[in-house]
Amino acid sequence: MKLSTTTRAAAVSASLAAVLATAACGATNEDTGSSSSGGSASGSSAAQLSGSLVGAGSSAQQAAMQAWAAGFNTAQPGVTFSYDPAGSGAGREQFLSGDVDFAGSDSALSDEELASAATQCGDAGVFELPNYISAIAVVYNLDGVEDLNLSPATIAGIFNGSITTWNDPAIAADNPDATLPSTAIAPVHRSDKSGTTKNFTDYLDQAAGGVWTDGAVDEWPGSGGEAANGTSGVIDAVKAGAGAIGYADESQAGDLGIADIKVGEEFVAPSAEAAAAVVANSETVPGRGENDLALQVNRTTTSADEYPIVLVSYHIGCVEMEDQDKAEALRAFETYVVSEEGQQAAADNAGSSPITDDARTAAEKVVNAITVAS
Repeated sequence: MKLSTTTRAAAVSASLAAVLATAACGATNEDTGSSSSGGSASGSSAAQLSGSLVGAGSSAQQAAMQAWAAGFNTAQPGVTFSYDPAGSGAGREQFLSGDVDFAGSDSALSDEELASAATQCGDAGVFELPNYISAIAVVYNLDGVEDLNLSPATIAGIFNGSITTWNDPAIAADNPDATLPSTAIAPVHRSDKSGTTKNFTDYLDQAAGGVWTDGAVDEWPGSGGEAANGTSGVIDAVKAGAGAIGYADESQAGDLGIADIKVGEEFVAPSAEAAAAVVANSETVPGRGENDLALQVNRTTTSADEYPIVLVSYHIGCVEMEDQDKAEALRAFETYVVSEEGQQAAADNAGSSPITDDARTAAEKVVNAITVAS
């Protein structure tokens, strides 16, 4: 399936209460006290749910998750919601071991993890919803250099350790009008198992495969450079080190310099629009279940309207759950997350790219399948 570039409608089509009421009422065919209609302290008209909903995973999603949790808890104060931004790898591990109800992950499940999920989720299988899209920025800390262009091969050389100073001929070729210092380059990478690393190295593997030879991996290969834990750790390490460079969710870059990346014959800055555009023109992974919307991102685009170093972050869970309250709560939560209102809340709080209308239609079909195991 190819997702079109249909633009997101400017107006919110439904209120939060209406979105969650629809999800709550449709979460199960059984009548229960937990889904009865009525008012609440929040003033929401949504059918009120109860119980707890626990997630863990992507630290890149943290700001978006805060917005989603706030909106969800406003309408569903009876559901105790928590999310631990422990990292994508930790989130997937906790989900596969049954310790959390859903995972946030900056990469889809591997084939091995899918096999493990079959044991955890049964015949109905897993859902993978690409509901958070954000550009991965190449961030840097270099006095006197406000604008920086980097080609794929140059980025790969910096992070594999073959380019070691800022005035290296490869960097100078990308920046012919810049005055580059001889400062040593201090590359910073994630120390934890990370979907951001997986997306970043997938880009390097596809766009600079002649220079980057370590493949697409979620744990950093080799021992060179400085290791930092989580998105915030990378940002803090780059801020603290003169000549440092790293990769992180663009929404977390703050005051750091952000490089423009060569795409085709142009250098492109990360943006919500360019990130959404490359995802919209990417294909789903073939051979997965009907509720699995994992994507193969087109990292080798030559369109200057697209930014290929993009993070597509997922919510991953079981289509069928043993606990009825959890099934209803998860369905209601994901209904809000993929709604126009939920996507705009994430964009406002995290700077992410709202999913397209076509992507929303596909996601709603998956969310509607979440139910309690019979």
